[in-house]
Amino acid sequence: MPPKRAYVAANGDGRAIPSTGSVNPEDREKKMKFTRRVLMAAAATVVFGFTAQAQADIKFGVAAEPYPPFSSKDASGTWVGWEVDLMNAVCAKMNEKCELVEVAWDGIIPALTSKQIDVIWSSMSITAERKKTINFSTMYYNTPTVLIGAKDGDKDISPDHLAGKTIGVQVSTIHQRYVEKYFGAKSTIKTYQTQDEANQDLAAGRLDYIQADGQALDAFLKTEQGAACCELKGEVPDDPEILGEGVGGGIRKEDTALKEKLDAAIGALAKEGAFEKITAKYPELVGKMITPTM
Repeated sequence: MPPKRAYVAANGDGRAIPSTGSVNPEDREKKMKFTRRVLMAAAATVVFGFTAQAQADIKFGVAAEPYPPFSSKDASGTWVGWEVDLMNAVCAKMNEKCELVEVAWDGIIPALTSKQIDVIWSSMSITAERKKTINFSTMYYNTPTVLIGAKDGDKDISPDHLAGKTIGVQVSTIHQRYVEKYFGAKSTIKTYQTQDEANQDLAAGRLDYIQADGQALDAFLKTEQGAACCELKGEVPDDPEILGEGVGGGIRKEDTALKEKLDAAIGALAKEGAFEKITAKYPELVGKMITPTM
C-alpha cells in the first residue's frame, strides 16, 4: 500500500468566501500568521509522516525448524540462537528494524525471490549453484561437514565402506548434493524435510548415517538421545564447488544497497570483536567455527 499522507481539508467546496464587511488590519495580520502556522504544521505532517511510513521492516527468513545452536525456539516460542543473536546485532549496526519470518526450508529461496522475505538468514551456504539465482552477503560463519552414525567405534567413512548403507540428509541442502555425488552410487540416500526428522530416524535405527553441518550434529550428539545412540564418524573431504564458501545471508540480486549495508555491518561487527562475544554465549561453538576477521 502507498504511504498515507496528511492533507489539510478544505471547508465547503473549497472556494473563497467573499467578505461581508471591513476587516481590522490587526485582525487580518493575526489571521495571516495563524494561517501560515497551520500550513507549516500541515506540511511538516506530510513530510515526516511520509518518512516514517517509508521505513519498512527488513524481513529475515529463517527455516521453520529447530537448528540448534544457531536457531530454535525457546519454551516461550521465541527464536533464539547464535544466528538470531547475530541478526539482532547486524540490524542494530544497520540502524534498521528487522522482522524474523518463518519459512519452510525447501521454499526459502522462492520466498526470497517473490519478496515474501528480504534476507535468508538460516545457515545457508554460499555456493556457485545458488549464486545463479540469488546473491549473498559476505560470509559470517563456516564449519566442517561431518558424518555421524551408530555408536560402534567404526570410523571408516569411505564410499566403499559405506556401500549398502542408508545415509540420511536434509533435502535441498549442500549435503544432499554431496552424498549423492560421493556416496550415491553404492549407498541408499534418504532425504528429509528437516534435520530433526533425520536425527530421529538415526536414533531409531532407521538410518545408518547422517551427513550435515558439524556444529548442528554436535548439538544433537550432546542431547540425551544423541549421546545414547550415536557418535561422530568423521569429517568428509572438502569439495568447495558443492560445500561452498561458508554461510552468508541470501539476498535478491537487484538488492545491491541492502547487500552493501549487510556487508558493512558484518565487517564492523568483526572489527569490534562482536563475533567472539556472541560465540562466547555458546560454549559448544567456541573454537569450532570460522568467523570473519578484520
